[in-house]
This record gives sequence, structure tokens and C-alpha cells, in this order.
Amino acid sequence: MNGPRGAHINLTPAQTLVLGFLVAIAVGTVLLTLPAASADGESMGLVNALFEATSAVCVTGLVVVDTGSELSLFGQLVIMALIQIGGLGIMTMSTLVALILGKRIGLKERILIQRSMGYVNLAGLVRLTRYVLFIAAVIQGTGALLLTLWWARQYPLGQAAYLGIFHSISAFNNAGFDLFGVSLEGYVTDPYVNIVMGALIVIGGVGFTVIVDVLSARGTRKKLSLHTRIVLRTTAVLLLVGFLGFLILEFSNPATLGQLPLGGKVLAAAFQSITPRTAGFNTVPIDQVGGATALFLMLLMFVGGSPGATAGGIKTTTLVAVLSAVWATVSGKGEVVIFERRLSRDTVDRALAIFFMALSVVTVTAVLLLVTETEPFLDIVFEAMSAFGTVGLSRGITSELSTAGRLIVTVTMFIGRVGPLTLAVALAQRQRSRAEVSYPEEKIMIG
Repeated sequence: MNGPRGAHINLTPAQTLVLGFLVAIAVGTVLLTLPAASADGESMGLVNALFEATSAVCVTGLVVVDTGSELSLFGQLVIMALIQIGGLGIMTMSTLVALILGKRIGLKERILIQRSMGYVNLAGLVRLTRYVLFIAAVIQGTGALLLTLWWARQYPLGQAAYLGIFHSISAFNNAGFDLFGVSLEGYVTDPYVNIVMGALIVIGGVGFTVIVDVLSARGTRKKLSLHTRIVLRTTAVLLLVGFLGFLILEFSNPATLGQLPLGGKVLAAAFQSITPRTAGFNTVPIDQVGGATALFLMLLMFVGGSPGATAGGIKTTTLVAVLSAVWATVSGKGEVVIFERRLSRDTVDRALAIFFMALSVVTVTAVLLLVTETEPFLDIVFEAMSAFGTVGLSRGITSELSTAGRLIVTVTMFIGRVGPLTLAVALAQRQRSRAEVSYPEEKIMIG
């Protein structure tokens, strides 16, 4: 039923962002359903296409159809386009189209860009978007060139170039899609591939605002923002902890690090400390790691990358805000202070809300999968955490999921990509209104 003439739907920024992701997934699903998207010329089916499209747009990397062998060139190009759209963000790509067409970027569009990129100010957003697109093109182009030069020693130049472009885009956007079928397990002791891919993952995972802040401060006396300092230090700590944890836990496991020389063990452990930060690539078989290591990886997957990045998870800044709030309570301090800067109560409240909402989503997903699937408990929980964190690591059960299980994981991937962001936006926009009635205060026992 049509509304009055001239009427239009007034969506909030959060609703617009969610709708944008849904449209991208819908278009990707239709394209991947086409017989031309499959290597055998037969449609992969609606559920599989929806799963693959959602995984690509949400830059997750979980697959039920092998990208390299079961998708045609057309299907792979669709995946690559969806990864780019999902990684850089719906509004960033929309702004690019608008700039190309010469359209004016209005206030509403600027607010959407601000929300999607996690940027603090509205000023200079269009210029920032241009800069982000330029940086993304340079980094991905450089990564593609470096990988092409290396793989040209193994493959014909055209194939090497295609592999370089695909994996550079997938790594920078923390997507985890690969064309080898076994991720990067064939390059476990190859320093070149590990370093290039690892660098692309880390750079893509810290966030565009951090990259811009670091580049603009280079060679000047400009001080890095609190956000940038938190992201860089937390990322460094998590990478170090991840490296030491994986190295120690898997050092003697003959299925992972045990058979590698010492240099190979160090290289593999270093790469595995990077990839749970929502990248999804692996150089050792994840289904062969021990139970303690799997739990350790799940903790890293839950944290993920940083706001405004191509990564998922609750984000590094959320973790720091929550831990700082806990420390402030335990130590009896009245304020949450980080690097001699006080966090607002609203920021802390949003961080706590995101943390516990994320934990709830993972728990519900795991419970539902335990009902619909027959796989081991650890593998199910690992899959749920990987889906929510948009990581893409799996213990080998993704392709074995039932139709119900695939739909559950699909929804979880979507929530993981837009849920925490949407929640943060909703809470940020909400102004505390003065209550008409002030109720009496009463204490309860805690702990």
C-alpha cells in the first residue's frame, strides 16, 4: 500500500547500514545462485549461495563450497567484489560511486560514513574517505604485486597475478578466502608469504582512522590520539601473547608445530597469532590443534580487530574499556582512566553492553548448533565463535553443517559484522532523557 505522495521512509543511520549489508548479501546470493558461478555449471543452491555471500560480505571466510575448485572464475570474482564491499564498508563504497558520478555528499551521508568508519568527527569526512580509498588501493596493490612476484616462480604470470590480487584483497579485508583449498598450509615455512600476508592482515585490522592518524603524525610533533595509542598497544600485546601462547601449547604437537624446525615453529606460531584477529587464514591445520590451543584461539577471535577496520570481534578498544572499568572498580577508583585520559561513562556503558551482547550471541549460537548438529562440543563452540568474530577459522565442520546449521551460522556472521556496530550507534545516538518520576534508590548484594 502506497503512502502519501512525497512520503519517504526515514531510516536511522544504523538501519541504513544494516539495510546496505542486507542488499549486498541479497545481490551476492542471486549472483552465486547462477549456474555460471559454479565450476560444474550447476547452481550451488539458495542456502549455499546465501552462506557464501554472507561470509564474503561479512568478511568471514567460512565456506561450504571450495572457492578455488568449486567456483568458476565468475563466482570467484563475485566473492572478491563482495569481500571488497564488505571490508571497506557499504558507505565507503557508496561514497566512491557518488564521487565518481559527481554527486554531492549531504549531511545524512556524512553521518553514515562517520558511523560506518567509527570516526569521531563529521569534519573532513569526504576528504578522509578519499584518503581511505587511496590508502586501501595502494596497500592492496602493493600486496598483490609482492605476492605476484613470488608466485610467478611457481605459476604462469597470469595465474600468479590473479592469485596475488585475490589473496591480497582477502588478507587486507581480513576475509580469509583462499584459492588453494587448504588455506596457506603449503607455505607454513615460507617467510615471504607469511610476512606479506601477515602485514596485510594486521594493517587491515587496525582500522583506517589509525592508519590515517599515524601517517599524518609522521615527521611532525603531532601526538597520536588516545584511540590510536590504545589500538596499537593492544594489538602489539595481543600479537605477542598469541605468539607465545600458540608456540608453547603446540610446540610438541606432531600434527602442527612438532615436525617443523625451530625457525618454522616460530614463523607458524607468529602467523597463527595474527590470523585469529578475524583474518581466517592458517598455515597449520586448525582441526589438529589441542583443546587448550583451540580455547586460546577462541579468546583471540572474540576480541578481533579494531573499530573502523575490516576486522570483526568485539574490538580491541572495547576490551580495553571493559578491563579498565573492571580495574577501576576493583581498585576503588571512581573513574576509568587510560593513558592519563578519562573515559566517559557513556563510552564504558557501551563497551560493557557490546561485550555482554557478543557473549550472549556466541552462547545462543553454540546452543542452537549443539541442537541441530552432531559434531563434537569443542568444534561447535569454535565454529560459533569464528562466525561471530567473522574470523573464518574452522575445525573442519563447516561443510558438514546441516541446512539449519548453515542458516544459524549465516545469521551469526551477519550479527558479528553489523551487530556490535549497530548497538554502539544506537546507544551513542540515544540521549538520556530526564525521567518524569525519580524512583528511590536501594542497594542489592553483588558478588
